Amino acid sequence: MEVPFWIIFVSIIFFIICFSYTLTFMEYLQNGEKRGARQSKVVAIICLSLAFLIPFIYSLV
Repeated sequence: MEVPFWIIFVSIIFFIICFSYTLTFMEYLQNGEKRGARQSKVVAIICLSLAFLIPFIYSLV
């Protein structure tokens, strides 16, 4: 089954957002800001899981 372009595009956008928040997480860790590090880590995990789950769920439907 072929995946539409918009699914691939959304997945790539979520990967980019995940990478950005991962870098922000590392910056917060280096500066010692625990609250910002925790929030960035949660957003990065959510974006990464959405980047993998959206195409997977679409392929099941």
